[in-house]
Amino acid sequence: MTSRALCRVERLLASSGGVGPVLGLDTAGPVAALALISGGKVLAERSHSTVSHGAGLPATVEALMAEARLGLGALAGVAVGIGPGSFTGLRVGLSYAKGLAMALGCPVMGVPTFDAVAVAAFEEQDVFRTPDGLVCPVVDARKGEVYAAVYGVAADAMERRSDVLVLTLEDLVKAVSGAAVMFVGNGKAREAFALASENGVRNIVVSDTALQLRGRCIAAMGAERLSRGETDSPAALEPLYVRASENIFKHKAASTAAIAEETPWSRGKKSSSGSI
Repeated sequence: MTSRALCRVERLLASSGGVGPVLGLDTAGPVAALALISGGKVLAERSHSTVSHGAGLPATVEALMAEARLGLGALAGVAVGIGPGSFTGLRVGLSYAKGLAMALGCPVMGVPTFDAVAVAAFEEQDVFRTPDGLVCPVVDARKGEVYAAVYGVAADAMERRSDVLVLTLEDLVKAVSGAAVMFVGNGKAREAFALASENGVRNIVVSDTALQLRGRCIAAMGAERLSRGETDSPAALEPLYVRASENIFKHKAASTAAIAEETPWSRGKKSSSGSI
C-alpha cells in the first residue's frame, strides 16, 4: 500500500514558477494529451483521440510549440506519462520523449499516468465535493481485467491509497463499495459506473474530462520535479507496464521452444563428436 500526497495543479504550477518551458505528454491510452507550461502558467494545451500515436505525435508537438511561439530548443525539460496503459502507446510516448530530451540536451521526467489523472480529476471538485470520496482511474488491461488505482480526496490534495491494481471490474466495484467514487476513464470507467449502479453503490460519477487535462498535470508535475533537481536518466526510464506485454510472453515462449528443439540436436552432436 502506498500513500502519497498529490498537490493541486495550481500549487504545482506555483512551486515551479521559476522553471520552464516544460513539455508534458501522455500517450498511455487512445486519447493523447499534451501541454506546455512555463513560469507557472499553461501556455498551450491539446488533447485528441488517435489510432496511431507514432504518426501524429511529432506534428502535435510542433503545433503546440507554434501556438506558444516557441521553438523546441527553448524547452527546459520534457515530462512524459509512464503508464499504466497501452503497451504500444507507452513505448511511443517514452521513445519520443527520451529522444527529444537527448537531442535537445534537456532533462526528462517520468510521471505515473494515474497520478496525473487523479490530479486532473481533482480539478472537477464542482462535480465531486465529498471530503471522504475516492477517485479511481480505470483502464482496460485486457484478458477480462482492468488497471485501476484508488486515490482519496483531501482538503487541498489527493492521496494515493493503493498501488496500481490488476483486477476484474467486479472486484474493483467491491473494493470501493461504501464510498463516494469517481471512476475516471473512457469505456471501462463507464462499465465500472454501470456495474456499481446495478449493485446499489451510491454517490458515484464517471468522468473522461480528466483524461483530456492530464497533459497539463504531467507537465506541472514534471516541472515541479525539475525545480527540485529531480530528473530521470533517459536510459533508465521505463514504462510502468504492471504486467508483461503479450509480445514479451510470445518472445519467451518462442525462446523456450527454440531451446527445447536445439537441445536434442546439441546433445546428439556432442555424442557424435565424442565418438570420432
